[in-house]
Amino acid sequence: MTEIPDRSDRVGVYFNASRDRRAHFQESCGGLFSQLAIADSVDGTAAEVARVAVGLLVLDLHGYARPGGLAAVGGLIVNRGGAPVLVLCGYEQSAWLPELMTYGSFEYLICPVLDDDLRDAVREALAAHDDPDAIMRQRLFDKERELRDLVAVQRSVQRALDGLDDVDALAAKACLALCDFPAVSHASLLHMKQHGDLRLVAQASSDGLDLADLLGHTDHLLQSPLRDVFPPLIAVSTGRMVLLDAPEKAGDPELAMALHDRHVRMVLALPLRSDIGQTDAGTVSGVICLMFDRHISLSREQFASFSSLAQFVSLGLGLSELKHRNDELSAQLSHLSTVDHLTGAANRRAGETTLDNELRRARRYGLPLTVMSFEVSSFRSLNDLYGHPLGDAALRLAAETVKRRLRASDRLARMRGQEFMIVATHTSAADAMLLAKKLRVALAGADLPACDSVSVSLAIAHAGVEEGVDDVLDRLDAALQRAKRAGRNHIELAG
Repeated sequence: MTEIPDRSDRVGVYFNASRDRRAHFQESCGGLFSQLAIADSVDGTAAEVARVAVGLLVLDLHGYARPGGLAAVGGLIVNRGGAPVLVLCGYEQSAWLPELMTYGSFEYLICPVLDDDLRDAVREALAAHDDPDAIMRQRLFDKERELRDLVAVQRSVQRALDGLDDVDALAAKACLALCDFPAVSHASLLHMKQHGDLRLVAQASSDGLDLADLLGHTDHLLQSPLRDVFPPLIAVSTGRMVLLDAPEKAGDPELAMALHDRHVRMVLALPLRSDIGQTDAGTVSGVICLMFDRHISLSREQFASFSSLAQFVSLGLGLSELKHRNDELSAQLSHLSTVDHLTGAANRRAGETTLDNELRRARRYGLPLTVMSFEVSSFRSLNDLYGHPLGDAALRLAAETVKRRLRASDRLARMRGQEFMIVATHTSAADAMLLAKKLRVALAGADLPACDSVSVSLAIAHAGVEEGVDDVLDRLDAALQRAKRAGRNHIELAG
């Protein structure tokens, strides 16, 4: 505790709109001043500061309605020109601190605060008025060390996000990097998934703390009973930074005890936004939660650095999600460009590409390769009698019947109409004949819509060593035409 010399010029001004809070401060701390003026408005505070030389200005913003924003309060800080200011604000108003710090430096306390802690803070602030040079030297020393720490953690986070990994991997690396900051014992990232599901996607700890154990689960966290008291859940709901500088100030004894048991003395929650720079809470995509193993008074630079890191992480996650969506769209486009939409088989272009690749591989490694072609009859008359929807359904079922009897390495492609091709890798002509007979039986027994009986014509061509795609398909087509002329359910070998 800092001793205050007995001096007559210890003048203070205290501002708060609440009569009860003004009376309480007068009773608790009035004896520390030689003269204490009490103001209930910003204008009244400015008038008192202008009237006398003030050693300490105490701005108690608990309950402040900020009708004109914080600019009026900021003006009081600006006018102090670096002279001691102590700001008191509620836990739910902690996001105001970095905003006010743009107007000038001050010390702060998060309410509720014990009377002893408040008196100690007032004594420290008044002592700063006694030896401003010593205080300035200490601040410069602390600032130099602080900036080194901030630069180090910024570099760690930037290295962690150097790349476009998936969201979970990026989040894990970012949390690990954030734990490099002094006093941070645990870092976690909660991300908003579809349908408003807030999920714990990553965490890192220097002492084994597990946030999942504290919260009880890892998903649907906005439905947690702690949603109105735990800083990261509040930050997501409000879209604003939340600073809890003592666990008991959350107002939940069980949470306070759980945090103390895990050696957590302070929690900072920074919302992540899908639209950088926007303030609408609807754009919040998640939150970074930092837990500290000791209490530290965060400076303007630290608040700004953590805020920029949150934006940087948010941007990295956004780019990762965008890449993931682009990959999904590319896969869908690739699927649409290679798959026959009616039957699910490969289309003609994809079938010919597969055949070309397999011909090259068979030639290079001396592997057997057989290509089959088949056509299911009666679809034209079926379309004429019942319409294309029923004919399409029957064709689709025929293709599914064949696919179920093929190996994973085989490729079924729809070439035209009701004609299909099968590229059968590592398959001799004899094995292909056995497969063709199985397919003929399977199709004959298939229960196709409006088809009393199903017949199929099949052709088989064993690929030659020097043949190309056109050579094989020409032989295969000639064999299929012979099979169709030979009658129902005939299998023809290509010459």
